[in-house]
Amino acid sequence: MNRVHIFRRIALASAMVVAMLATSSCNDGLNIFDGQGDCGVYISFKYDYNIKFANAFANEVNSVALYVFDENGVLVEYTTATDKEELSKEKFEIPLELAPGKYNLLAWGGLMNEESFDLLAEAKVGETKIEEVQVKMHRKYNDNGEAVVDEDLLPLYHGSMPIEVSDEDGTYRHTMSLKKNTNSVRILLHEMSGQQMDADQYIFEIKDNNGLYDWDNTLLADEDITYSAWYQETGSADVEESRAITSISVALAELTIGRMRADKSPMLYIKNRLTGEMVASLPLAEYALLVKGYHNESMGNQEYLDRQDEYTLTFFLDEGVWLDAYILINSWRVVINNAELN
Repeated sequence: MNRVHIFRRIALASAMVVAMLATSSCNDGLNIFDGQGDCGVYISFKYDYNIKFANAFANEVNSVALYVFDENGVLVEYTTATDKEELSKEKFEIPLELAPGKYNLLAWGGLMNEESFDLLAEAKVGETKIEEVQVKMHRKYNDNGEAVVDEDLLPLYHGSMPIEVSDEDGTYRHTMSLKKNTNSVRILLHEMSGQQMDADQYIFEIKDNNGLYDWDNTLLADEDITYSAWYQETGSADVEESRAITSISVALAELTIGRMRADKSPMLYIKNRLTGEMVASLPLAEYALLVKGYHNESMGNQEYLDRQDEYTLTFFLDEGVWLDAYILINSWRVVINNAELN
């Protein structure tokens, strides 16, 4: 065979490959080169809606439930991911097989363990409507019929976004941003008189009605919920004052609550268990917003509450009585001018 015939056969084979690539569909499974041919829709996630504006999805989110709804709000596909090792990978994404059209995507993160929250509707393709995909916080009921949450709620995350699938073959990647709905609140009682503290002597409660979430993450009307401390501890620290070592006694309590709203503040109550007297009471969200700080002052109030998920409040006591001139919130000193708050 001469060289001209060889070149002709190579050219013909190359033309056939190009034609196949041009006419093949993504669903044909043609994969000439490694890494090519992964046509379709892929959804990845990020959790950077936090106070540091840093993506913490791989470290924090343990499960994702993704729901896909058509233009009429009817479920067309849903999938779940619960493998923490897979979720923590840098390039974790969920593939979707969708016909051309417009869709609304909804995701709940941290829901699959069902230890702290329940999905109120069973996911049925072709039947479930988007407004049915609501989430309810677990709660107990005391002897008075009051709703109580006294456990460390596992984190809950929410995300939603619209996408459009083209009728042209190709690879389409979208990234959904998640928002965290749960907050950790640590309360520190600092006794200034030198008396020993006993954390069990105090009752720590936060009251709100924020345990029912709509599909778009708005809070629906719910019963009043009393969050109580799931952890309490007594401790001490040595402080040097004028070359003398003074021992400071403290009581620590931790609570986990649902999403806070800027327009309806949950109330924090600290009571003396032995006397029944109120040590302190204040609107938690209003006080949290007082310490947004210089770098966050341009941020909207609701955005700040949604981004911040940890709060540490320090109250100073003198023989069990709150010195209500100020408190510390996340290391910021808040001077109190309203004497009716205690």
